[in-house]
Amino acid sequence: MQTPTNPVEAVRHPDPYPFYARLTAERPFGWDEQLQAWVAADAASVTAALTAAELRVRPPAEPVPAGLLGTAAGAVFGDLVRMTDGPDQRRLKQVVLDALGEAEPARAGKLAAERTGQSLDGAGGLEELMFQVPARVVAALCGLDAGLEPEAARLVGDFVQCIPAGATAEQQRAAARAAARLRELLGPGLTGAEPTGLLAALVRAAGRRDWPREAALLANAVGFLSQTYDATAGLIGNALLALRSQPAGDPAALAREVARHDAPIQNTRRFAAEPWRYGARTVQPGQTVLVVLAAANRDPAANPDPHAFDPGRPAPACFTFGAGPHGCPGAELAVAITAGVLDELLAHGFDPAALPAAPRYRALANARIPVL
Repeated sequence: MQTPTNPVEAVRHPDPYPFYARLTAERPFGWDEQLQAWVAADAASVTAALTAAELRVRPPAEPVPAGLLGTAAGAVFGDLVRMTDGPDQRRLKQVVLDALGEAEPARAGKLAAERTGQSLDGAGGLEELMFQVPARVVAALCGLDAGLEPEAARLVGDFVQCIPAGATAEQQRAAARAAARLRELLGPGLTGAEPTGLLAALVRAAGRRDWPREAALLANAVGFLSQTYDATAGLIGNALLALRSQPAGDPAALAREVARHDAPIQNTRRFAAEPWRYGARTVQPGQTVLVVLAAANRDPAANPDPHAFDPGRPAPACFTFGAGPHGCPGAELAVAITAGVLDELLAHGFDPAALPAAPRYRALANARIPVL
């Protein structure tokens, strides 16, 4: 396969890391004519972009994709802490952080192992494990009945299709239907007399912080599921590939190093609402910054010997889960779920050597998910 010509092509390349290394060394922050965007690649510029007050997570002129306006998906999208900025976002993010702080990674790992065993007993393949098991685990953590977990996992797969900028009208319509049904499934657990699991934690956190809007809590309950989907699927898939050359050892330590070494989310975008000056360059309002998390993970200024895979690496710098106002609060849950899946697979006799030596990757703009 040809060398990538830009960081979006790199996401699905068999080995994008030599390209990222050149980018980090030769053009750590610069304009990409092909993408018509600024590209932040080294640890310093990635950190600066993720924490810059002048940059937003959505285009200022389109906080919700036009095709979602007036739909259930648009209502959910517009309240997600990962898709909004400003004082309300920061306040709601604290509610979400408080709620996730009550989640127990050990329980998530146990649920992941149980659901993996059920999938294997039902002759489910690796794709089912990668996508369905994480969503089912989070559905269980939210208090959904086990019988509703498969439906929730399927629905969240439909909902996340509306998030990429290139979502089609049909994908947006499917996302709207999925969002409406997910709100029906999660609503009773959030608003009932006895909220359960993560939903109960959301209610308690909202009460402590005087958060008034129930709809935003419900949207972010959907967000718990949606943020699990592609990111954890990629983490599981890339961890399975790592097992071809790495001993299993501590599966959680292996998963953390995979998150750095072969990031499931390779890049994210920021949009300038005001002029942002970085070094000698100025990003003008309306321009986009592509933030290459996977390149920063392997910046030698952030991680010594960055291309070595080392689950025992002391205090690694990992940009995969972001930083600043939009740093992902679910990193440890993702690691625990991945470790639970790996543990159960290996206990069932899974042989990593059976995996393809050169897998294909899904044609996505930011998520690196192998086709297994």
